[in-house]
Amino acid sequence: MTSIDVVNLTKEYGSTRAVDELTFSVLPGRVTGFLGPNGAGKSTTMRLVLGLDRPTSGTAMIGGRVYGEIAAPLSEVGALLDAGAALGSRTARDHLRVLAAAGRIPVRRVDEVLERTGIAEVARRRVRTFSLGMRQRLGIAAALLGDPPVLMLDEPSNGLDPEGIIWIRELMKGLAAEGRTVLVSSHLMGETESFADHLVVLGRGRLLADTGTRDFIGAWTTSRVRLRTTEGERLRAALKAKGYTPVRDDDGRWSVEGARVDDIGRLAAREGIPVLELSGEKASLEKAYLALTAGETEYSATTATTAPEA
Repeated sequence: MTSIDVVNLTKEYGSTRAVDELTFSVLPGRVTGFLGPNGAGKSTTMRLVLGLDRPTSGTAMIGGRVYGEIAAPLSEVGALLDAGAALGSRTARDHLRVLAAAGRIPVRRVDEVLERTGIAEVARRRVRTFSLGMRQRLGIAAALLGDPPVLMLDEPSNGLDPEGIIWIRELMKGLAAEGRTVLVSSHLMGETESFADHLVVLGRGRLLADTGTRDFIGAWTTSRVRLRTTEGERLRAALKAKGYTPVRDDDGRWSVEGARVDDIGRLAAREGIPVLELSGEKASLEKAYLALTAGETEYSATTATTAPEA
């Protein structure tokens, strides 16, 4: 089985350290989400793994070899880094045929990947006429062309419509189920939560997390229940007696961290406390990610609290 192994990887551009002694592995049989704010070093790391840039120190290997030592790279590693890389004057079919010839890949694979990515009907159209979503599908077709055991995809959902997003999600999960190694960089937290089994999170070039998705969410967030009642003090006493720490919000509702709706509902019913509103706020990858990376963003914006003068 082929894994991606990054060991003490560092990349400096002048006085800027874009990647700072990274060590992690991307294993077969699961989809690994590659997360981090803008400027965290994700794209640089992927370029280093693919031999498009040289590290200052450390190593990045695929199946125990650096990319430059792989005899048939398209049959070992499929990558989507830039959906706009295909020449606009070529047709989709010709673009893939050129790649197949260069990689000594059977030409029959061209039609197979065109079908698999849903662009067979437009295969004879020139790439410059493609929408962003169609270019994404073409880029994914190119990544799949050599039937590689390793896939590296940068923002694969970019430009896809809802049907396309569902398709790419199922494709990535299917590839991992076949035993392939799948690394996916994305800024879409909700979408990443739907397909990623494991997460590698960067911040300012450093490794912040390397863990299972469920474990990551559990470590950085807690569930919360919000409710409204006409008997707040009775509610507070009943909750505190069960070990909760209820907080009354400015809008009059009560918030209970670490609680579940079912538990709070049963407690209120048992105590005869009237409940006018009861809802739960589930922990999510987005909340966990923001909690971890709050101090790691390269750029931040403030929200105006007053209207500008006329």
